[in-house]
Amino acid sequence: SEPQLESLGDALESLEHIDPRAHQVVEMRYFGGLEIDEIAAFLDVSPATVKRDWTKARAYLLHTMTGLT
Repeated sequence: SEPQLESLGDALESLEHIDPRAHQVVEMRYFGGLEIDEIAAFLDVSPATVKRDWTKARAYLLHTMTGLT
């Protein structure tokens, strides 16, 4: 729904300021459909780093969008 999309947009914008690389990982993984190895090669980091960023970003977005404290 529209409020959820707005909330996601706000959360992504916040993530971009806090952790730009994690934001890039979300964009490439979720919106671009790239695999972990493809993202790692593009960002010139290890696949393990991409996995950590992906996990961290998902937790941050969930926390931000649901207002969990």
